Amino acid sequence: MAALMAAVVFFVSYLGTRLLVGILARRAILDHPNHRSSHDVPTPHGGGIAVLGALLPAWLLTEQFMPGTPDGLLVVVGGAIFLAVVSWIDDVRGLGPVVRLLAQAAMVAAVLFLAPFTAPVFGGWLPPTADLVVAALLWIWFINLFNFMDGIDGIAGVQTAGIGMGVFVTAKVGKLDAGWLALGLSAAAASVGFLRWNWHPAKIFLGDVGSIPLGFLLGWLLLGLAAAGYPAPAIILPAYFLADATITLVRRLLRGEKIWEAHREHFYQLAVQSGLRHDQVSGIIAVANIFLIALAMVAMRGLPWPAVSGAAAAVALLLFLLAKGGPTE
Repeated sequence: MAALMAAVVFFVSYLGTRLLVGILARRAILDHPNHRSSHDVPTPHGGGIAVLGALLPAWLLTEQFMPGTPDGLLVVVGGAIFLAVVSWIDDVRGLGPVVRLLAQAAMVAAVLFLAPFTAPVFGGWLPPTADLVVAALLWIWFINLFNFMDGIDGIAGVQTAGIGMGVFVTAKVGKLDAGWLALGLSAAAASVGFLRWNWHPAKIFLGDVGSIPLGFLLGWLLLGLAAAGYPAPAIILPAYFLADATITLVRRLLRGEKIWEAHREHFYQLAVQSGLRHDQVSGIIAVANIFLIALAMVAMRGLPWPAVSGAAAAVALLLFLLAKGGPTE
């Protein structure tokens, strides 16, 4: 059932994104390059509409027909739709950072209040209120870092596929209910369908309408894994995005820069500036994600600390290689 659903999601995302390329171009909904951009020509943005149009109905069907679907899925889907609407307005007309942050915080709070996780996210190490607050803050940060990291062709799709497949593999090894398998596999399928048109040179970008809701959905999946008793995979699977975005943010804060403004200082951006192509950088990150998925499996086999340590070492090496970069021709 999960495999069939994923196949349908892939084709809907693939065909829907192809249609959007023409529609958005005709309506001149384009991302125009500037001095902070990593692309050179005006490119349609808003491909997240097709990704969510394929993924969210599949998640609703999962809630209805798959056993053991995580609690609160309907609320989560509703929150993703709300954030997609707000983010689309931001894509087309522009909204201030405070409005965007308030919308994200409201949806995170709504999910945690209306459909809380059935167990503590941090395994009882924190008092219940602190567990809830820290989980909310981490979730909001993940939404924003996912948006920050969507800066070159293919990278957000590669990361979504990596986390989705990682959730699927974790659920399979951990013998979680079928709902978990479907949620992870369908997220990966939606992103791969989009990647066909977002691979370098991209014909379309996700836009905030895609990156913000995807960060919201993937953040919920990862926190849900931790609450289900599997914190190591929840840390390992997004490790590269977490490290790149957090280190870059801290460096900019220490320099007194406005962290909400666009820039070109992420490690993956440094790699592109050094001469690597978008597809090369995204491909390197895809290979790293495969290794991280393997480490998540190691964690599920009863070796969480060696797996997390291995992931930290692998991500450190990846960041070093991206910062070093270098032309290939």
